Amino acid sequence: MKKCLTVLLILLSLISCKNETTNETSFQREADFNFDWKFQLQKDTILPTTLPLADTSWRNIRLPHDWSVEASFDESLEGCTGYLPGGVGVYQKHFNSPANSSEKSTFILFDGVYNNATFWLNGELLGENPYGYSPVYFNVTKFLKTDKENILTVHVDHSRYADSRWYTGSGIYRNVKIITVNKLHIPIWGTFLTTPNVSEKEATIELKTTVENELATESNFTLSTRIIDNEGNEVALKSDDLNLPSSKNNEFAQTFTVTNPKLWDTENPNMYKAVTSIIQNGETIDEYITPFGIRSLRFDKDKGFFLNEKLTEVKGISIHHDGGLVGAAVPKGVWKRRFEELKACGVNAIRTAHNPYSEEFLDLCDEMGILVQDEFFDEWDYAKDKRQNYHDRHDDYITRGYVEHFQKWAKSDLTRTMLRDRNHPSVFQWSIGNEIEWTYLHYRYDTGFWKDPNKPQASGKYWGSAPILTPEEIKANYDAAEKGEYILTETAHKLAKWTRELDPSRVVTTNMVVPQTSMVSGYADAVDISGFSYRNKDIAWANKHFPDKHITINENPGTWDDLKQVKENPGVFSQFMWTGIAYMGERHGDWPAKSGWGDLLNLAGFKLQGWNYFKSVWVDEPHISLGTLPIADSGFKAKGISGQQLPENSNAYKWRDSNMHWNYKDGEMVVVEACSNASEVELFLNEKSLGKRKMSDSPDRLFRWTIPYEAGTITAKAIYEEKEITTELKTASKPVKLIVTSDKTSLKADAYDVAHIIVQLVDENGIPTKTENTKVEFEIKGDAKMLGVDNGAPENLNDFQSNSVPTDQGRCLMILQSTKKAEQVTVIVKAEGFENQEIIINIE
Repeated sequence: MKKCLTVLLILLSLISCKNETTNETSFQREADFNFDWKFQLQKDTILPTTLPLADTSWRNIRLPHDWSVEASFDESLEGCTGYLPGGVGVYQKHFNSPANSSEKSTFILFDGVYNNATFWLNGELLGENPYGYSPVYFNVTKFLKTDKENILTVHVDHSRYADSRWYTGSGIYRNVKIITVNKLHIPIWGTFLTTPNVSEKEATIELKTTVENELATESNFTLSTRIIDNEGNEVALKSDDLNLPSSKNNEFAQTFTVTNPKLWDTENPNMYKAVTSIIQNGETIDEYITPFGIRSLRFDKDKGFFLNEKLTEVKGISIHHDGGLVGAAVPKGVWKRRFEELKACGVNAIRTAHNPYSEEFLDLCDEMGILVQDEFFDEWDYAKDKRQNYHDRHDDYITRGYVEHFQKWAKSDLTRTMLRDRNHPSVFQWSIGNEIEWTYLHYRYDTGFWKDPNKPQASGKYWGSAPILTPEEIKANYDAAEKGEYILTETAHKLAKWTRELDPSRVVTTNMVVPQTSMVSGYADAVDISGFSYRNKDIAWANKHFPDKHITINENPGTWDDLKQVKENPGVFSQFMWTGIAYMGERHGDWPAKSGWGDLLNLAGFKLQGWNYFKSVWVDEPHISLGTLPIADSGFKAKGISGQQLPENSNAYKWRDSNMHWNYKDGEMVVVEACSNASEVELFLNEKSLGKRKMSDSPDRLFRWTIPYEAGTITAKAIYEEKEITTELKTASKPVKLIVTSDKTSLKADAYDVAHIIVQLVDENGIPTKTENTKVEFEIKGDAKMLGVDNGAPENLNDFQSNSVPTDQGRCLMILQSTKKAEQVTVIVKAEGFENQEIIINIE
């Protein structure tokens, strides 16, 4: 009888809570809490004492919000964070208590607030969160007023605006949710799902679910979990009758078998959902949905990385978390456009340099099939250089960063991040830190390359040289070195221990910039995989002297030597080039450059020549493209250059700076480069052959010619798998027209969806004119929001929050965001001397 009753309760739950054909649930546990906030900047850092604050004159905003990106660039500010200010801001939200809140528990979840945030509800302190990158939530149940309005106050102190080495943004720059649950419920981040056994025929799913009982009595309940595939079909079901004492929580395990699973990988990112319900008396009182993917990860120090037992090269990029003109409050649609471009040139992995990203970011990586190295910290015990006060050798208030909080908060920040992120199939590695060795001075001196303690940046020939000391000599230096209060290896082992306790299913890595000392000191022993940073010269040395260690590349400049390391060393399965997308900050005294180091995409998400180069290397399909560069800017010597010769100073040569145009002065010597995966390429100028270049004679996989400029057309031709592939660049004349395009013609009326409006100058023949520019103005007719404008150039100091911008390479970008009003919006594009252009965007 009891068994029949249980089956009946489960059937009733399935009927009432799930529509299998639409894969929708009628149970609402969480709600969007981003709308209808008030905001103002504050002149000092003093925390308010009388709360809530009077806010009738404050700005009305919707989150996510980054106030720094709203400001103008200012040379008097710091290049490390992009010449934009920080400051102190206060947010308030007025809201009514959720329905039946007296019988339930209510939480407010912040996915990220930068930084040093303090939270109150109705004047009662909820808590604080100093780290700007970790999610945090608060149980607000006892502070809610059911009979009148509630006011949530958030104080954000980013007065130390140069506290990072790159642009951070300021404010509540990630999503906020309000979560209302039964007193018997699954807590936030209360599930942990792994797939320990995976094959094409069958997969085992292990789910651990925490249940919390806030009731005054013991509770009996049924814990029922259904596994749903991406088409809405139920593929597995497990139900258990359980009980939980009053004021207790417990973790319950359920195991499932899925036959013929649809595996998650970078080409086919198949997703599933575990829908876990708590059922009492035939009623579902809580439901928790865990999106996941079925996949296996295996790392072999001699063979490399296996995804679903398929040997997989990790074609990775490092990026920072800003999205250009939107700052740190990046709409999902901005990331999606960028991810689509990155995937198209072969990228299959992202390293979150150097901190945890948003939940929304990881959701998109799950959906699009991008592996993620989830990195926790850029600093541990000691601080890094922010504005050339190397190793904090003088007191500098504005650069005080996370080091101030690490000892107290590191475990909490790491724990909250992992609990949020560990069910994402895209996350395949945890990285505990980035180039941490710089902050423990003796590490560099132990190698023998650094000599003068008064000049800690004077590295001699470190970057281009193999180790000069034996492991024994380096270890002797390490043992004899004077050490500070904190020992790097001790901190590393502590962080790795916390990581493995929360997730034993993934490997732990770190980014080592002084691996010679790290290998002998015990740092490498703390992690499963040692990722080297710009130290390809150390790989063979490490493999020889430490054959039991797994060595790969976690950061690199993206040269052919980096690619060769992966091709020639089976255990070296990855590279994460610096960087895939240009980012703001990390500049020192080079105003007006506010950004740099984008190899594949620039700050506006436009393709760079590096995109073509990496596509020719990473994607197994026909590719040929052209780039050009005046020899004076190339790093080559003008005299005696031959087809495939590399520049004498390869660091001075930047293939990523190549132009994608054919407009120069008559007779000017120009280096022409073809990116291709063909074995041989022939170049033509105005249909006259300039000769062939072979891949076998190209040290860095670039086919080069140096020719005097002549107006007309340069054409590159090649044979790939018996088919001719060709590309060309044409000389453009004066621009006569604006071409306006959008990546979307319609937007959802949700106040989140975005369209990228791109303007390009063209000549009378429709050829893009990339050497002439003009100022472009945007006008919007209709109810939509202009998020900002940019042209992608590092030196562009035009306000992002503007309706006009000068073009760069004849192009610019405006990002349009929908509102909740459905209507037709017209974007009018104007420029002096050009006919106005219009584009229609339907919001529906």
